[in-house]
Amino acid sequence: MNWLLRQRLVIIVLTCALSVTALLWQHEKANANHELRAALDFHVRDFSARIEQRLVSYEQLMHGVQSLFATSIAVPQNDFSEYVKNLQLGANFSSMEALGVVWQVTAQQENSFIQTAQLEVAKDFHIHPEGLRPSYALVQRIEPGTEESARMLGLDMSLDSTLQAAMERARDSGVMAVSGKLESAMSGHANPQSCFMMYLPVYKKDRPLETIAQRRANLDGWVFAEYKVNAVLATLYGETPPLIHLQIYDGVDVRADNLMYDSAPSQAMHPTPLQLTEYIVSGGHTWAVVMHPLPGFASHLGRDQSTLIAFGGSVLSILLALMTWQLVSGRERALTLARAMTRDLRESEARFRYLAQYDELSGLPNRAMFRDRLQQAIAQAKRDKARLALMYLDLDKFKPINDQLGHHVGDILLRAAAERMQLCVRESDTVARIGGDEFVILLPLIETDYDALRVAEKIRCALAESFAVAGGHVLTLSVSIGIAIYPEHGESDVTLAKNADIAMYKAKEKGRNQVCMYDALL
Repeated sequence: MNWLLRQRLVIIVLTCALSVTALLWQHEKANANHELRAALDFHVRDFSARIEQRLVSYEQLMHGVQSLFATSIAVPQNDFSEYVKNLQLGANFSSMEALGVVWQVTAQQENSFIQTAQLEVAKDFHIHPEGLRPSYALVQRIEPGTEESARMLGLDMSLDSTLQAAMERARDSGVMAVSGKLESAMSGHANPQSCFMMYLPVYKKDRPLETIAQRRANLDGWVFAEYKVNAVLATLYGETPPLIHLQIYDGVDVRADNLMYDSAPSQAMHPTPLQLTEYIVSGGHTWAVVMHPLPGFASHLGRDQSTLIAFGGSVLSILLALMTWQLVSGRERALTLARAMTRDLRESEARFRYLAQYDELSGLPNRAMFRDRLQQAIAQAKRDKARLALMYLDLDKFKPINDQLGHHVGDILLRAAAERMQLCVRESDTVARIGGDEFVILLPLIETDYDALRVAEKIRCALAESFAVAGGHVLTLSVSIGIAIYPEHGESDVTLAKNADIAMYKAKEKGRNQVCMYDALL
């Protein structure tokens, strides 16, 4: 073998080895990014759940005060103060700035209301801001009884559009309502902080409340509570993980003027490409919880081995090229080695092609392949003027099983769940795993919405049956399924996927183990 031919062979070997290293590096990098996203997703959901639990405890407190005033609106100030004192509110409620009652007063009732309040509440009770108006929403009771809170007595909350909107929503719905973002100006802080109000309506005793008109006609007032956002988050149980940048926005628009809380304001000038958003809906109002990983979060997880693979693969590639140079002096041995390497490289290439399109654990199509099939199905449905269905599925409470019994049991359970899903659909349908315990299903041709609901219910029932896994464990699962229909719920793959995901989270909000069709009015 001449020198030029041997040189070419060494170059080929080195190129192939470096190519395999590059593929391995890309695969490890993709896995590390997936692990990073999964960890961040868990943290943002866990944090949002803790906030929701805290809001529920606040609402329960307000229901007690609502019941007190619903029984008799003439509750003396001392009795109200004693009632709040006997509640023995702990650290969970240290974020509460004020707890009180607002009464709806007409212009005709103004004088008598002020006279009664001056006798029962405070001698200097008066309406502020001053001015003649058809009706008022006046603060008549408030705790704690400090000088700062006393300044709120007689305050007409109806003049603030944000508070007025929340009060009207509580009045018309009959349930708790949460206001938009405030700057704590209602209680006279020298250094305003982002806060919010919660309202519960108080209606006249034994009056009909079935319709909005009846609830409006029979309204006496509202129980209200004011909370500072910073203080609410400071009293949450559990810890926010390190190297996480947390922000909370009022509403669904992530804009600077909607920002209510920022755990690391200096990081706002250095946004990261990865962020996850979870929405909290309480009292008819929505908050957006946004999490970004700070520098060092990925290394804190300790899962990214891409640098080691790149370095080790490069060194091994060079050593392999040197070995090839030494071996090509023996023609037959060199040819045998080249054939073996070629075979291994083809197998590796086939393996990486497979991993690029399929999920390694379940054998199902991955996110990339599923998106391609969804786009093709939409294009076909558009040509044929047909309908198709997209389902988003999330296994309920899968993480505790994974944590308690180990990842090997969790992997077995995921594979078993994937097999059951495939048995519930046609050969023309596609079941894919898009990450963690989340799956998607494409029904490329349906006649009616019922076709999709029937398949979803079949899958839900199939997954509800127990699973026998390694180690003698018998486990049970449930699944939350969201459905979106083309073209009614979206004419693009992005819109359809987003609406199916919204429907899935609606199923979770209804108590999990549910099938929910997307509804734009929800």
